[in-house]
Amino acid sequence: MAKDINKRLEELNIKIDEPSPPAGSYVPYVISNNLVFISGQLPFINGELTVKGKIGDNVSVEEGIEMARACAMALLSQLKAACNGDLNKVRKVVKLGGFVASTSDFTDQPKIINGASDLLVKIFEEKGKHARFAVGAPALPRDVPVEIEGIFEIDN
Repeated sequence: MAKDINKRLEELNIKIDEPSPPAGSYVPYVISNNLVFISGQLPFINGELTVKGKIGDNVSVEEGIEMARACAMALLSQLKAACNGDLNKVRKVVKLGGFVASTSDFTDQPKIINGASDLLVKIFEEKGKHARFAVGAPALPRDVPVEIEGIFEIDN
């Protein structure tokens, strides 16, 4: 029998916040059949964007990894809402798309997005292994260093 995700979150001392409302003319997620497509999430921590700028300039690799983890937490809050509060409905983390605001000579975007990937695998274990892209960008909304979108398979 699969492990209860709520117990897993408790073991890892992870608390999922309420989802943020969309910041523009879009919805936070769309459910199509058994897939949840979650819009790009910014790295809010306690309701604030605590780190701004570019990796390779004024943001360290370690800060970028932490911001990717914060994006993953935001994805989880939207996913929980899409699952009517029950993350046990998640069958699979299908794909993440990671955007990293970085200087033109910074080429380690995958290392930054690992902050999100590693967290999802830690939580969902085998079901958390996913396809992914990680790309550099000259700038992201609100001057954040990381934005991540996700696709998840759920039980309907």
